[in-house]
Amino acid sequence: MKKTMTLLLVLFLTMETMAQMDSTKAASPSPSNSTTFTYYVDGYYKSDFASKPENNKTSFTNSSNALKLGMASFKVDQVIGKFAATVDLGVGKRAEEFSYNDKGVATVFKQAFVSYAPNSTIKFTAGKWATHVGFELLDAYSNRNYSMSYGFSYGPFFHTGIRADIALGGKSAMMIGVAQPTDFVSSSSPDKMLIAQFSTGTKDDKLKAFLNYQGGKDKSQFDLVLNGVVTSQIAINYDGTVANIAGANWSSNALYVNYDPSAKIGFTWRSEFFNDTKSAVGVGTSIFQNTFSANIHFAKLTLIPELRFDNAKDKIFLNNNSHLNQYSGNFLLAVVYKF
Repeated sequence: MKKTMTLLLVLFLTMETMAQMDSTKAASPSPSNSTTFTYYVDGYYKSDFASKPENNKTSFTNSSNALKLGMASFKVDQVIGKFAATVDLGVGKRAEEFSYNDKGVATVFKQAFVSYAPNSTIKFTAGKWATHVGFELLDAYSNRNYSMSYGFSYGPFFHTGIRADIALGGKSAMMIGVAQPTDFVSSSSPDKMLIAQFSTGTKDDKLKAFLNYQGGKDKSQFDLVLNGVVTSQIAINYDGTVANIAGANWSSNALYVNYDPSAKIGFTWRSEFFNDTKSAVGVGTSIFQNTFSANIHFAKLTLIPELRFDNAKDKIFLNNNSHLNQYSGNFLLAVVYKF
């Protein structure tokens, strides 16, 4: 792990030096050379209606009646000709839970990978990168809901390995690769994961489709993401996934409806049915959750007030008296600032 990260950092610093040397040779940089910085910070306050943090069964928001740092993140993307490198760092609860198999400073590295594109048709990538599976993403500014779905929480977070991205013409493309066991940077296991994606869309980009896969010994997952633009103010997205772990299945079907009456405010309703009655991931029941979020924009700052209600088939949540029941609800207010 340390050796891998050291090599990636050395390569990144070498590329940075090369870019600086190139800039002294010409008044204007080559269009194929660029460096992009992305940094943001987010935090939230959450109030579980029963004041029970353990009612949270998804990622990143396991708290109640407390202010929490979600994540402070810094990302550098650099392109030099046919080569590219990304170093994506984060601190906070999101980064720690994202790299939950790592310890110490290793949890800071959300992503670290290098790429080589010999031509416009194919690109090879090696390192650690966020998964292609699913609709939701790790970074809070990339999602309309602040809390996460069950599909995101129990699916893969990241992959470490090598992959090839191949353009098939028009709006279609594919990806195929080999990776370490899911969510591991390094592993002594000889078993590897096959990862793949096929994507396509209409000419006007009003409908896009992504068919995703990961599979290895005793584990497989198929995932379908659909992105649809209905009008300039309304968009509908769907994420459906089914996974098998050692013969037991779990599944998630989530629908996201976005309504943006203006550039200053938007609303998102997420409705998800999660099924783990065979206890493939340890939940042991089915859950119907609905989340309503507003996104209120003030320049670079976004406020996300959110209401969430989870209804389980069995009694897995706690009420105010610490008795089990089928229902759980909470309110949270998140702040996201992207520099």
